[in-house]
Amino acid sequence: MAQTPLLENIFERVDRLLVRHEELKRTNILLEEQVAQLLQERDSMKTRLQTAKTRVESLLDRLPAEVLSKESK
Repeated sequence: MAQTPLLENIFERVDRLLVRHEELKRTNILLEEQVAQLLQERDSMKTRLQTAKTRVESLLDRLPAEVLSKESK
């Protein structure tokens, strides 16, 4: 009977570890979802930035050369 408290202690610790494992799994899933969302947002921002760059370059190409040379001085 001397092992019974020891076994109960081990069972309790294993139960706590299993609960903690489940918590960590749920947290990990949430973090993975957040990372996926942030990656999607980043990709969208990159696309918007590239579009804006293209529009600015197009506008600069349409400016007269005189304006551009004055601006660079």
